Amino acid sequence: MTDEDVLGPISYLVVEFPGSKMTGEGFPALIDLVDRGVIRILDLLFVTRDVDGTVRAIDVSDLDGDGSLDLAVFVGASSGLLDQGDAADAAAAIEPGSSAGILLFENRWATPFVSALRRGDARLVAAGYIPIDTLEATLDLAER
Repeated sequence: MTDEDVLGPISYLVVEFPGSKMTGEGFPALIDLVDRGVIRILDLLFVTRDVDGTVRAIDVSDLDGDGSLDLAVFVGASSGLLDQGDAADAAAAIEPGSSAGILLFENRWATPFVSALRRGDARLVAAGYIPIDTLEATLDLAER
């Protein structure tokens, strides 16, 4: 089995855009991560939660609704792994009147490591993230 046959750990991020204000400022950094092979995008889904609580998917090709392709590079970035249930879960985590992007990605940087572990009959059994707010709060408490 080669590194090409092995998937790196799969992660997701849900990013809230308060007031549905999407500036696109993070997209060049995301494209850079893909171009450098650090990550591979498996799915990218945008949802909005209206003030009345209604959840809608947003077409990634025209986020601001002006009729021009804003994120054409991401059109088709869909593995089908994210579904309406994921959209509803993400929308429940954001404030009414806001939007969210859900990014499902493979951590390509870890593929050689995972491949080496598998050759040694080891297997990854858990992974996770510590939210920045939690980490900062813990560090603040530790400094007192």
